[in-house]
This record gives sequence, C-alpha cells and structure tokens, in this order.
Amino acid sequence: MLLRIMRRILFPGAIAAAIAITAASFCSLWVRAEAFGHVYDESSVPPAPVAIVLGAEVYPGGEPSPFLAARLDIAKRLLDEGKVRAILVSGDHSRWEYDEPGSMQVYLVARGVPAAQVVLDYAGFDTYDSCARAKRVFGVRKAIVVTQSYHIDRAVTLCRSQGIDASGVGDDSVRIYTEPWAHSYVREQGAILKAAFDTISHRDPVFLGRHEPGIDDALRDS
Repeated sequence: MLLRIMRRILFPGAIAAAIAITAASFCSLWVRAEAFGHVYDESSVPPAPVAIVLGAEVYPGGEPSPFLAARLDIAKRLLDEGKVRAILVSGDHSRWEYDEPGSMQVYLVARGVPAAQVVLDYAGFDTYDSCARAKRVFGVRKAIVVTQSYHIDRAVTLCRSQGIDASGVGDDSVRIYTEPWAHSYVREQGAILKAAFDTISHRDPVFLGRHEPGIDDALRDS
C-alpha cells in the first residue's frame, strides 16, 4: 500500500522534472545557436550605428552598480573608437525613485559622452522588452548589445528575434564579485526559459507607444 502511494506521488514528479530539464536544455541550446557567430570581444566587434546598454541595478543614491558601470564603460569606449554613433540606455524606471536609464545617462555624460548621443528608454523592464522597444519604438535596425558575458547570448538572441541585426559584447571584468556573479549566472538559466516563451508568444512589451525619434536625432547629429 505504502509503495503504491509513493509511486503515485513520485512518478508524476519525476516526469515533470524530466520535462523541465529537457525544456531547459533545449532552450539553452537554442540561445547558444542563435547567438553563435554574433558575440565578439570589444576589439573585434563590427561597427553598428547604435550600442544598446541593458539596465542593471542602480544604488539608492543613483550610482550604477559595478555590473552596470562595466557595461557603460564598454559602450563609451565603442563610441570613442567610432564603432557606434549613439548609445541607447534601456532599463527600469517603473518607480519614481528608481531610475536606471537616468543614472546611466548621468554616468556617461559625466565621463565625456555628449548628452545628444545618449538616448533613454525608460521601459526596458527586461531584456525582451528592451529589444522589442529598440526595434518597434526607437527604430533600431543594427546594434551592438552590451551586457555581461553570462547574459550576452540571450540578449543577442532576443534582439535578433525582434529583427535587429545584433552583435554582442560581453563583460567579464566583474567576475571578481564572485557571489553576485554566481547568483546572476544561476538566475540566467531560468531567464532563458522565459526568453523562449516570450519569443514563441510574440508578446508585446509592457509599454508600446508611438515611434520615438531619439535615435534618429542622435545619428543625424553625430
């Protein structure tokens, strides 16, 4: 009797676990395959009109976390080297007191980037939304996506799925922060599943409005 009950409990759980592991493996392979050949180091990435910097944590005083600062530093160097002509900073500003894009703009301008070349997307609530809005709201057709290396394959895959000719540069400098790096790496495995669902469902981003001319203006004036 006890054995029968255990089978009834454990067998469905084992099936569910096997399905979850298979789905996760398939999605991970999909992301790597889609990004293959489109991820570069900073020195070899081909030029594009725009760098898309994906948001990350900003501290209460408005200072970007080391992870976000590293992304911004790469984008600035790409601009200085003439590999991009405008920077789209895309992040979360869902609460008045928390402003990732604004902090990113302040950081870049303080380091010599002309304000006219920094365009803000306040509704980049996740990677999918940032990529979808870059194409559908800001009209980005070709870009270099900048984030950490554990995230770059997913970011490139999602942007390419939205019709952007995207290459990627991943940062490894913040590996020295071993605990948050490990936490982010583990979290990324679940985020890949969400990326697959978002892509298959073709969902709209949380906010999808009219065309915003910021990128057009920045490229025209650069």
